[in-house]
Amino acid sequence: MLQINPHMEIGNLLRQARTIAIVGLSPKADRPSHMVGRYLLDAGYSVFPVNPGQSEILGLKCHPDLLSIPERIDIVDIFRRSEDVYPIVEAAVKIGAGAIWMQLGVVNPEAAEYARRHGLQTVMDRCIKVDHSTLL
Repeated sequence: MLQINPHMEIGNLLRQARTIAIVGLSPKADRPSHMVGRYLLDAGYSVFPVNPGQSEILGLKCHPDLLSIPERIDIVDIFRRSEDVYPIVEAAVKIGAGAIWMQLGVVNPEAAEYARRHGLQTVMDRCIKVDHSTLL
């Protein structure tokens, strides 16, 4: 499910974004979140890993939560179970993030509606890596 135009608006979002926090980024190279994080770094984005169990991932300082990131975040990319998304979206609103991106298989309509009500662009059940490679 997608809440913004899948071609024009997602392309614009990805072109304008500079900073991406990846919630649930895994240190394991064979995990999808790790592959996406590496791809986004290689594509030139500033990536902020968010995983309270790690101190560093992809050679980057890992943050325990969104509130501990010292920079403005353009996109919060979420690799967590659907039922765990709502508090992450609440934190994204608190930090003034520009968009929420729920990865492929992550669906939480209530969290998406909360994000939209607070002015965040919302993408749900899509892979940011696939969309980036297709649209840009």
